[in-house]
Amino acid sequence: MNLKGITTIVLLILSNSFMTLAWYGHLKFGELKWFSKLGIISIVLVSWGIALFEYAFQVPANRIGYNGNGGPFSLIELKVIQEVTTLLIFTVFSLLFFKNENFRLNHLIGFVFLILAVYFIFKK
Repeated sequence: MNLKGITTIVLLILSNSFMTLAWYGHLKFGELKWFSKLGIISIVLVSWGIALFEYAFQVPANRIGYNGNGGPFSLIELKVIQEVTTLLIFTVFSLLFFKNENFRLNHLIGFVFLILAVYFIFKK
């Protein structure tokens, strides 16, 4: 894999880390005293502020990685990389921050199928 491919994947990992935090972090932030007093509009605005960083990484990742701009990935391949990255980051996030969540055998089986999907998407 070339530098553009690696850069794209690193940016997608960063992007998805911020988006996961924006989408689900507020569920954990509610345990903080000051955050628990915020109304839904304030929580949305905080999450929106976090999501801004997601866009700051996602847009360059797609521009660098897209083969129409000289990158190594087709549009479909970019989307598949992004979705798999999202699920992996979400899994790590939920297991680290939400101790009541369990990773079960059916989740593992689903991930195996996702890996197979990635294989078939990238198969030439």
